[in-house]
Amino acid sequence: MFNDFKLKEGRPVYIQLKEYLKRMITSGHLLENQKLPSTRELSSLLSISRNTVLTAYADLEQEGLIYAVKGKGNFVSHVETLKSASIQLNWKEKINDQTYLADELDLMKHGVRWNHDMISFNSIAPDEKLFDVENFKRAFLNRMAIEGNIVLNYGYAKGYKPLIEYLLHYMEIKGIDIRNKDILITNGFTEGLDLLLSSIHKKNGRIICENPTHHTALKLFRLHGFDIDGIEMDDDGIDISKLESFLSKKEYDFAYLIPSYHNPTGIVTSSEKRKEIMELFSAYQLPIVEDGFNEELRYSGSHLAPLAAFAGSGNNVIYISSFSKILFPGLRVGWILADKDLIYYLESMKRARTIHTSTLDQAVLFQYLNDGCFEKYLRKAKSVYKKKYELAVHTCQQAIPYKRMTGDGGLHLFLQLENNIDSRILLEKCYQKGVVFSPGDVFYTDGSGKDTLRLGFSRLKEREITQGINIIGDTLRIDFGG
Repeated sequence: MFNDFKLKEGRPVYIQLKEYLKRMITSGHLLENQKLPSTRELSSLLSISRNTVLTAYADLEQEGLIYAVKGKGNFVSHVETLKSASIQLNWKEKINDQTYLADELDLMKHGVRWNHDMISFNSIAPDEKLFDVENFKRAFLNRMAIEGNIVLNYGYAKGYKPLIEYLLHYMEIKGIDIRNKDILITNGFTEGLDLLLSSIHKKNGRIICENPTHHTALKLFRLHGFDIDGIEMDDDGIDISKLESFLSKKEYDFAYLIPSYHNPTGIVTSSEKRKEIMELFSAYQLPIVEDGFNEELRYSGSHLAPLAAFAGSGNNVIYISSFSKILFPGLRVGWILADKDLIYYLESMKRARTIHTSTLDQAVLFQYLNDGCFEKYLRKAKSVYKKKYELAVHTCQQAIPYKRMTGDGGLHLFLQLENNIDSRILLEKCYQKGVVFSPGDVFYTDGSGKDTLRLGFSRLKEREITQGINIIGDTLRIDFGG
């Protein structure tokens, strides 16, 4: 007995011993009133210190799992280990249709499988090698020193007040009129959109958006039972004439738009077109959900104000964003900026769903932002990503026979292949050569886009970008005669 006790590095030995003995007791391997080895005997048997055994025994006694008899030693207490008759349920029969749909739309489960030895263009997450870990640690220690006892307790559904105030100022600098506006902190963009969809009245059950568009948004729209009309995009944003045509023929609950570094096309909607969009939706009295995706990653040209800024004192734009595609996605901190009345009700939905977003994460993020670290990090990140972006564009121009390529910056490019080549068939062939990417059809509202693909380059080394794109290009020429 006890010969199967194995130590693992990085965890206190007394806890490992306590958990090992507890498992032996609760599983019935150590019986009620059975005498345990003395602390000296067990320390010798397991080659650990006697103090370790003493501490483990003390914890077990405190939990009521063993008892000590003075002068005789330690014994196993009475522990109820009887189990009821076991049954096996068929949980597949108990899953509802919405959950089956979520599984069907789950790209992490049903997308292409790849390993870390491959060159993957799938991700558009930030490169963790750029993360400003030292300043983040400093922000954590500073915030804990200031109010550690507060941020480790329950917080508020609306969010951590200093972060809310910082973000209101941050959005005001972007040109947004924040009068009669408020902010709700969320667990990233996804929860923000889900909360909104759960809260608004579904009058028509139909939304209008760009085509293609963000796959996660499409997934949520479908899970909430919305019909989706997608409008194709010009190189400077959504096709206004087609948008107007759809709006004149059908009624919608709201629009969903990504004006900056659109996912997946990378297109930045021009300032002129943003103005036209706002005038058009104002005429139809229709709300706009603006996805503030990667606005900060503009490598050249002048700043473009978000749609929420074009709205002026109006309240028809709901702005949802996060820093996840730029800064520390592991924090899962996002926000909704909207009319105060709407935020008032979304706060209650947030409280009912998840109580609140981690106060500790919000507080540390606030400290990091307030210390001015984000601006320094962003300058470095933009410099690195700009090089990768320019390299990816140049290599695609040289290596891939495409019909159309879009991407005005950000962390990805979007390609339409020549000769209607199916990108999923191309993916199968590239996979065999150690390269994967995102087939573009998953981003389309109507099942089209079979000849498109998205190339995310943010987490790849420069040599991997070049090598991977060349392999895609060679495969097109050799296997498809491109």
